Amino acid sequence: MATWRITLLRCALLSSPPPPFFQSSSFSTPIQRSQLKRSLVKCSSLSKGEPTSSTRIQSEIPKGGRISSWKPMCLYHTQGKCTKMDDPLHLEKFSHSCSVELGGTVPGLKNSRAQKFDYFLVLDLEGKVEILEFPVLLFDAKTMDVVDVFHRFVRPTRMTEKRINEYIEGKYGRFGVDRVWHDTAIKFEDVIEQFESWLRKERDGHIRLWREDGDGHLNEAAFVTCGNWDLKTKIPQQCEVAGMKLPPYFMEWSNLKDIYLNFYNRRAPGMLSMMRELGIPQLGSHHLGIDDSKNIARVLQRLLTDGALVQITAKRSPGSPHIVRFLFQNRIK
Repeated sequence: MATWRITLLRCALLSSPPPPFFQSSSFSTPIQRSQLKRSLVKCSSLSKGEPTSSTRIQSEIPKGGRISSWKPMCLYHTQGKCTKMDDPLHLEKFSHSCSVELGGTVPGLKNSRAQKFDYFLVLDLEGKVEILEFPVLLFDAKTMDVVDVFHRFVRPTRMTEKRINEYIEGKYGRFGVDRVWHDTAIKFEDVIEQFESWLRKERDGHIRLWREDGDGHLNEAAFVTCGNWDLKTKIPQQCEVAGMKLPPYFMEWSNLKDIYLNFYNRRAPGMLSMMRELGIPQLGSHHLGIDDSKNIARVLQRLLTDGALVQITAKRSPGSPHIVRFLFQNRIK
């Protein structure tokens, strides 16, 4: 680990080594949908932490506009901890692909334009008191495929076990994923360690998304969020709780609400309203972060195919990172 990174990201040594990080993805045969080829990206299954009970770990099946091949994702698999890869019934019931089905609502590519960034990192955090879920989809701006996924559940560090249990039951119990959260959640600082390993991966000979030398910013990539809360407010708060300095790659982002407003010239206060206006059916469960990230990626894809230019909408001041400068005059506040 580089000396600068120890200084930048750590105020104390970790009490225990982090679990294995998300390994390289492999690709299966693409699916042809509406002129777009969707690559199926498979996660690695790394450990043997999955219980033998029949805990329901699926997302809500979409109602209306259903994509016929859609299946709920195995959330143990996204954490690298599925132990049922040899169980035909399990494989039939749950998806073990880390790709996202974005087809079915895209009119075509004739209006799309060149983008400044090669990749977009679609991020949608969950957790009001502390971060509970950290999902990131890697969206290729040229192919409009989701080519990789990073997904971790996050364990709070300033809450009692009783409060954590109440918190998780209220948050994830209604989705039936509270058990997988308890089995896989790790501390935020360990999530960031693993996320940085994921960012450093070389993908098909392309440049790494991030290097720790230089200014520490992303390479030809930008975070995309639905609102400013994730990177303006919650990440800095969680870094403070964890005793970490804010990593430099969190210094700027694109708020999809502002892109939507300036491109279509109409306001949409949230993800669901954008999807309704664009005629995109919802997949999965709202407020399950991995599912919300998929739906945000589908809105992003529609914007790109309609000809929108996705730009940075907010930046932190290098000398005073608590100061955020908003770059669009016409924006959702």
